[in-house]
Amino acid sequence: MKKNILIIFLLVAHFSPYAQSIYSRSFGNKKNPAAIFLHGGPGYNCVNFEATTAQRLADKGFYVIVYDRRGEGRSADPKASFNFKETNDDINQLYQQYGITQAMLIAHSFGGLVATMYASQFPEKVKSIVMVGAPVSLQETFRTIQKSVQRIYEEKKDTVNLKYLTMLQQMDSTSLPYSSYSFMHAMQNGFYTPKKMSEEASALYRLFKTDTLLTQYAGKMTFEGPKGFWEKEHYTMLNLTEPIKKIQKSHIKIYGLYGKEDGLYAAYQIESLAKIIGEENLLYFDNCSHNVFIDQQSAFLNALTKWKQ
Repeated sequence: MKKNILIIFLLVAHFSPYAQSIYSRSFGNKKNPAAIFLHGGPGYNCVNFEATTAQRLADKGFYVIVYDRRGEGRSADPKASFNFKETNDDINQLYQQYGITQAMLIAHSFGGLVATMYASQFPEKVKSIVMVGAPVSLQETFRTIQKSVQRIYEEKKDTVNLKYLTMLQQMDSTSLPYSSYSFMHAMQNGFYTPKKMSEEASALYRLFKTDTLLTQYAGKMTFEGPKGFWEKEHYTMLNLTEPIKKIQKSHIKIYGLYGKEDGLYAAYQIESLAKIIGEENLLYFDNCSHNVFIDQQSAFLNALTKWKQ
């Protein structure tokens, strides 16, 4: 009797929502080189890439894995820790679940921090990192946003927003509200989308109005992620320059894909990254903002296919 109860308990634990709290999905042939998409945020999900790009990348000869980080998106977990030890553990879980030993990490936005921390701990499991609109220094990004919006507000003689911006610039730059308000100014000024889209990009963005996955999850953000990573990791103060240099010594290739209309980064920030990883390993696209895999999808796919070798 006790043995039967134990078996039932183990089965319930194995199949319970909490035990399966990490949402993930794979695309393509398991025999192909693995690529794991690390989404932005914190507090977001992988749906933008999942619905628009994952299958097309798989068609290029990759075994693509997407997932929502623990406590974010569809990976609901009230006990999520929101620290890099946890993100490392969960990525290792994905390696085990999908039977892979090494992967290209496609690191979008905040995913760049996650990828860098993972590669620092498990270099043998990382073939390469592709930084896609990912920050190197978040503090530098906040300053870039503020300088850009100040010019916009001054040109428009927008005294109300100039007042709010002055208040922001007087805040503690290490605080979570400082980063949140900086990103808010970026969002309300269209820093995440290109001003002129290609037909390909326009068609992909139209999916946000019709695709079930996108209409349900693309606009969903949660506050627990930013709050948790700020409290546990002080992520808004991180600078990845030295960790990236260290990773390169482990013979891990690091690439970069950025858009010239991504208002989160000034050109000199992209140039600084290019000097670290090699100018031949960084592509800087016209008519492209933060979501490079949507704004310049064909170029994105071609670059990853080339770097797969």
